[in-house]
Amino acid sequence: MNANFSGNGSKAKTRFGFHCSCFFPFPGGKAREANGAERTLCCTRMRRHGNRRPIVGLALSAMDFELRFSEVLRKLAWRCRYDMSHFVQVETLPSRIFISRWKGQICKAAALCILIAWLYFPIIFRLAKQCWHDPNCSHGFLVPVFSSFVLWRQRSRLFALMPRPSPWGLPLLIFSLCVLVVGVLGAEIFLSRVSLLLLVASLTIYLLGWGHFRVALFPLAFLTLMIPLPEILLSRITFPLEILASRLAAVLLPFLGVPVLREGNLLRIPVMPLQVAEACSGVRSLVSLVTLAIIYGYFLESRKSIRVVLAVAAIPIAVVANGLRVVGTGLLAQYGDPSMAEGFYHSFSGLFIFLLSLALLWLLHVTPGVVTRAWEARRDAL
Repeated sequence: MNANFSGNGSKAKTRFGFHCSCFFPFPGGKAREANGAERTLCCTRMRRHGNRRPIVGLALSAMDFELRFSEVLRKLAWRCRYDMSHFVQVETLPSRIFISRWKGQICKAAALCILIAWLYFPIIFRLAKQCWHDPNCSHGFLVPVFSSFVLWRQRSRLFALMPRPSPWGLPLLIFSLCVLVVGVLGAEIFLSRVSLLLLVASLTIYLLGWGHFRVALFPLAFLTLMIPLPEILLSRITFPLEILASRLAAVLLPFLGVPVLREGNLLRIPVMPLQVAEACSGVRSLVSLVTLAIIYGYFLESRKSIRVVLAVAAIPIAVVANGLRVVGTGLLAQYGDPSMAEGFYHSFSGLFIFLLSLALLWLLHVTPGVVTRAWEARRDAL
């Protein structure tokens, strides 16, 4: 069939010589009604002349076939058009689901971020100021950067999860606000800072669900390392570390030819007394080394068990390294200038010992693999 289509009002000419309306209008439209009226008019005229001319019957049959065939084509074209639109809708469905799923959540998150920033601005400002001025908290700026990076790497998992808000986040939200009130009214900075992390965790559960909370648990828990320890807990940790470092120095210095008498955290050597003060307790290097051990394990180790071992092993490594620092200070005071035990050399020794701790952590990570490969190579050679 030879047809030429030019729009809804166009007509198609067939080899039979008859004309009919366009084959592809929408069903139920004006074109279909006009086609039905045209068909009725043509049939009425031909039936009126049916008794005079026998050929009119043949023309009537051909015209009826033409109109029926055009009706079939019209229905077929509409069904194809519907299937194609359905196919296009299926292709764009994921993006529409993604937009509808996250549009409301993003608006809620933006409003909550503004509210949290207004509520916690004084607390966050004091925390940043303390991390800037206090050497014990200098690693605090690295912690949120690393947590944000981990969340960015897990964005595909977060976006793939269906938001399923849980009502269990509401009690935790109320608890975090109560902790904030107690911390502010009781002048306890640690509680007010911890309440921020509890608030973020509770909002994640309440708005997104437990699935999103499980994915974001590690970066949220890592944020606790940027909060300085309270003074009550810090004093309970500092003094035992001072005693431990002084004991280690009292054991190693006699083997190096330096007689020593220990009285608590005070070491008496022939040239001068050395006191393991709070700054030399190793708390600063301990928290910083644990932070770097977690970051190191995240980037260079895929096994979670080894990551935990590295993070736990950073604690004794930091304690031993701090004891070696006290030993080095005693050697400088005994065989060098006593003034070298203070000032620049003392600060430089702290940096050197911290780098030594990182080297020991790297050796702890690398040595088992090297020994295992050497053992396997030797066994294969035999």
